[in-house]
Formats: sequence, structure tokens, C-alpha cells
Amino acid sequence: MPEYTPMMVQYFKIKEKYEDCILFYRLGDFYEMFFDDALEASKVLGITLTGRNCGLDERAPMCGVPFHSADSYIAKLIAKGYKVAICEQVENPADAKGLVRRDVIRVITPGTITEESMLNENRNNYLMSVVSEGVCFGFAACDISTGDFHAAQVTWGDTLSKLVDEAVKFNPAEIVLPGDTSENIINVLRESTGAYISKQESGYFDIENNRDFLEGRLSEGSYRDYDIWTKASAGLLKYVSDTRKSSLEHIRSIENYIPEKFLVLDATARRNLELTENIIDGKKKGTLLGVVDRTVTSMGARTLRSWLLQPLMDVNDIGMRLDAVGELKDSFMVRMEIMELLGNVYDMERLTSKLIMGNVNGRDLIALKTSIDQLPHVRKTLESLKSDALKVVRNELENLSHISDLVEKAIVEHPPLAITEGGIIKDGYSSEVDVLRKSTGGGKDWLLDFEAKERELTGIKNLKVGYNKVFGYYIDITRSYYDLVPDHYIRKQTLANNERFITEELKEMETSILGAEEKLVRLEYNLFVELRNELAGYGSSLQKTAKALCRLDAYCSLAETADRENYCRPEISMEPILDIREGRHPVVEKMQSCDTFIPNDTFSDNKENMVSVITGPNMAGKSTFMRQTALI
Repeated sequence: MPEYTPMMVQYFKIKEKYEDCILFYRLGDFYEMFFDDALEASKVLGITLTGRNCGLDERAPMCGVPFHSADSYIAKLIAKGYKVAICEQVENPADAKGLVRRDVIRVITPGTITEESMLNENRNNYLMSVVSEGVCFGFAACDISTGDFHAAQVTWGDTLSKLVDEAVKFNPAEIVLPGDTSENIINVLRESTGAYISKQESGYFDIENNRDFLEGRLSEGSYRDYDIWTKASAGLLKYVSDTRKSSLEHIRSIENYIPEKFLVLDATARRNLELTENIIDGKKKGTLLGVVDRTVTSMGARTLRSWLLQPLMDVNDIGMRLDAVGELKDSFMVRMEIMELLGNVYDMERLTSKLIMGNVNGRDLIALKTSIDQLPHVRKTLESLKSDALKVVRNELENLSHISDLVEKAIVEHPPLAITEGGIIKDGYSSEVDVLRKSTGGGKDWLLDFEAKERELTGIKNLKVGYNKVFGYYIDITRSYYDLVPDHYIRKQTLANNERFITEELKEMETSILGAEEKLVRLEYNLFVELRNELAGYGSSLQKTAKALCRLDAYCSLAETADRENYCRPEISMEPILDIREGRHPVVEKMQSCDTFIPNDTFSDNKENMVSVITGPNMAGKSTFMRQTALI
């Protein structure tokens, strides 16, 4: 074997475990990539390919990206179908004996992304798993960023077509399958969804091996070893655990549903009716969602989108939803007040998941606090409403003022983005922080006084005290004043037009100032982690409240649309009758620039009016009439 440097030996040992990933190997302030990874990434990312001495005669191909802006580069790689393994230092360099130990802390795949910068805030990002047994299929779908988890199985009829219909509904970014899944099934799923396919060993989907993942997440009585959906669920949770390498506590329950309990919309119907994406460019404009979506929160937008893709079939459930929408439609002032309050609510679903996974920063906590502060006003506004669904919403909005109070006491109003550089804990929260902060503040005042004193003593008018991480504090003097430099100044660095010096007095103070600053930064980080862990304990209440706000926003959106567009409430009957009076195509009438849409009647039953023959010349509106009927 070639005589590689110790660092490259470490790199190869780690890379061997993640051969299917682009390895982001942390060196200082950069993530570096080597050999084939560097060749691939430099092309995809459009970054310069360089080289590094690795112990061989030839330099190893290398490229790198700054760690603080890595998300945008990772997003490009994920979009091109790559997986990225993040390798960090996992021990303090000060404690290391020889080479600092490194390891992969997370694998980022299309279905396991949680970074806001890589996600569409108005739609879910699902990871799906599929297990087949003969002609039967079990599947599970989870949005890691919110904790939503759904699972079901199809065991009769054209099961592969039914599986595809459900997969298209979730529109997963990635599908996890056992390695022995037939190529036909894999190709059908890939072609219908465009998802990234991840093959895993069969042990991933073994219930017994992964029972710990399932326990506590299934409702009582729903756990049966022979259910295929439980195998799919086990495999999905195992995959998330292996890639995320963090807590899965935010995934609190698995919703086992029966596909036939919702209106079946196959992939062709979803596409041609343009429910959420138009046929031309896949955008929201020109779709049913584009007409009815007046939500004011991103989590409400995701909820409304899921309602359109999974219409209710139960008459009572439909009635409850219509009652809520109808009451809000008729209560203009109440609806406006609720929507204004919801406009101040951030994405509590994803914020809560980040909190539980330990990924929040100070700004996230301030956003959470701002959202929680709206809850008492929302609850009070809902008091005047009587529909059952809105009462349920009100009851599920828990009192979370204690969380808001904790954040208010601990976190500064405008915290920095990073949680490891200090400046995040508010004065008065910790006496120890206050003492250290006063000490470092005093040190800064001392430096200003020192600078002024040295200028006066030396007569050097532009003498400055500066700082960098390499040399610490120094005295900067330009070339024109070299003859005035005192003998006790110790030369530290020579630059083109100036010299940098230190003194014993300055170095002693540097030790004091930097020691206090280091302690302060470490203490603030520890206090933040303690607060984060304490707040994560309220995750269940936060998730329940967020779900209630999602539904409330979706109800208000439908009510606002109905009010503005003069929609009426349908009468839902168990009789096989479709009777539409003066029906309008909700999308076409909004897309028309000048002409008024001509309404149409539709009547159908299972007696004398089972078939309608629609005739007319091209562009007369035959297709519009058929799609209008289907949409209504």
C-alpha cells in the first residue's frame, strides 16, 4: 500500500465506510474533498480543482468549500442525485494526541434534509420506504423536518398501481427499498415519482431487529408482526437513524391509514386536473391549490396541500370541515383577526422538530417565542366560534407561556446565528456570565486606555492596538514612525509598510482578556444547550399546538377563498347524485383576463342520467366543463 500521510490514512478509513457518498472532510474552515469525490464535486459545483500532498509522488486531486456556506453546495449535490457525508472533528484539538480524531456526524440524502435553506417551506419533503411480499406492498412516508409519519399497505386488486398512486400523492424525494426488490418495481417507482432510490440490506426491514424504533410510536392494538407496513416503517426509521445520527424523538407516532378511506386519485387524474402543479412548468400558478391557498403560514400551506391530495370520504369528517369553513366565512372580522395573528407565527412544526433534534439556534428560539406569544390571543378570538372542528383547535392550543418566559429571560433579542461564539445569553440570566462579561468589557476599556497612553508616551499619533488569531494583541506602527519606537517594544511581525510589536504589559493583559472571553463563550454555549434540552422536553405540547394552528390556517384559507370568490357550501349526500347549479371552473375563471366565465349545470345519477354526451367545436369548452365537474 502507498505510504500515505497520517491524515490521508484517516481519510481513507472513513471514506471506506461511506463509499456511496461525497465525503465532506473538515479541515480548518473548509470541507475538503479528495480523489474521485473532488473530480465529481468540482464539475457539479463549478469550483476549482487543486491538489494536496498526500505522501505520493503526485498530488491528490482536491477541492473544498467554506464550512459556513456549505449548505448551498450540499443542496446542489443533493439535487444532482448525490449523497453527502459530513465528517467533523470529534475531539478537542487541545486534548488530541497526534492527529485529531474525525468521524461522520451525519449523512445528507434527498429524503433526510432538514435544513430550511434546502427545503420548500410550503410543501413536505417525504422519505418513503417500500416492502413487497408477493403482490402485496407495505409502505411508509415520513417528513423528517416535521415528524409527520404515515404508513399503509395494499393487498388486493392492482396493487402495484395502487402503490404508485400513493407514492405520487406523497411525492417522495427518496425511496428506501430492500436490495432484493425487483427491478420492475424499482423502475416503476423511479419513473412515476422521480425519487432518489436507496437500496438497503434486508435486515433494515426486520421488525425484530428494529423493534425499539417501533415501540411507543404505534397506537395500541395496531402492532402486528405480519403487517407489511410495520416492516416498511421499521426500515424507514432505521435508515433515518443511520443517516441522521441524532434523536428521533420528534417522530412521536406512526399514523397507520387505509388508502381506500380517502378519495382515490391516481397519478393521471392528479396531473391532468392540475391540483397542485400545472402541466406546463410544474409550478403552483394555474392550479386548484393556487386558487384556494390563502394561508399565512408555511405549515398551513403544507396542510392545505395535503388536504387537496387526499380528499376525505367520511361524510361526518367532511361535515365538520365544512362547518368550520362556513363559520369562518360568515365571521369576517373574527377571520381577519385570526389571520393577522397567524401572520406572526413562524413554522412551529419545523422549529419544534429542530428543537427536539438539537439543531436550533438563538434565532430559532426567538421565532418560537414570537409564535407562542400569539396563542393566548388566538384562543380568545376562537371563543366566539361554535363549530366542533374549531372547538377542537382551541382545546389543542396549549398554554406554552412558560416556554416563552424561559426564552425571554435567557436569550438576547437579536441573537447571533452561531451558538458557539457567545453573545447569545441575556444579561441577568446568569450571574457567572454577567461577571465574565463585565471582565471582558473592562479588558476592552483597558486596551483603549493603553492605546491612548502609548500614543502620548511615544509621540506616534497613528499607533494602533490590533488583534488577530495568530499573534493575539499587537501594536501596529507605520514605517514613517520607526525612529520613535521605544526599546522595550518587541518586534513580532514585519509587513510592507508597517511593523507589529508587543510588550510584556500587553501580553499579560491579553492572557487575562482571552481567558475570560474563552470562559464566557464556553459558558454561554453550555447554558444555551441546557435551555435547549429543557425546552425539548415540551416537544409533544409544541407539536400538538403546531398541528392545531396548521388546521386553523387551512380553514381560514378556504373560508377566505369562499368569501372572495362567492363559493357556496355543498350539500353532501350518500345518494349517488351529482347536482351542480351554475358551476364554475375555479382555475379557468381566475386565469381569464377579460371575459366573464359562463357557469354550467351538471346533473348525474345512477338512473336515467348516467351518461352525458358533450358536443361542440374545438375550443368550445368541452374539456373545461369535464375538468370543472371533476374539480367541484
